[in-house]
Amino acid sequence: MTMSRKAHLVQTALELFYRDGFHATGIDKILRESGVAKMTLYNHFRSKEELILAVLEERDRRFREWFRTELDKAAVTPKEKILAAFDVLDLWFRGEFRGCMFINAAAEYSDKNDDIHHLSGDHKQQMLSHLTELVQAANAPDPETLAYQLNLLMEGAIVMAPFGQNCLPQAF
Repeated sequence: MTMSRKAHLVQTALELFYRDGFHATGIDKILRESGVAKMTLYNHFRSKEELILAVLEERDRRFREWFRTELDKAAVTPKEKILAAFDVLDLWFRGEFRGCMFINAAAEYSDKNDDIHHLSGDHKQQMLSHLTELVQAANAPDPETLAYQLNLLMEGAIVMAPFGQNCLPQAF
């Protein structure tokens, strides 16, 4: 089955934004890489920002689906899944990791009222909610606090991952 032009634009933009950044990637580059006419792009998206929102929505869907699938492959019980979360992150880091697209988007669109910034925060909230569900299912005491603490550790790992093993204490 062939990808629709809209899906192809989103996929091409996702790859370019992730690799080169949002501000550094212009519409002309996306058109050139996708082979889609400018009119087609603007039939689907009124602006670059609208395209970015579509890209982030797609990335959110894919990442959360991937994360849940990998947790399910790695572990059975909620407690095991919580522990496996860092192994799943490590799989991501060892792939074609270029940082977190949502952290990058929030940094480039730092106005807290910006829809792109807001959508990036929604992704982080969804990840925290999933972690909270796992912690609650594991019957941990004070699950909201534990989930928040684990989430901070995960986000810290995501931020530090581009720096490689040199940022970890020697005991690791």
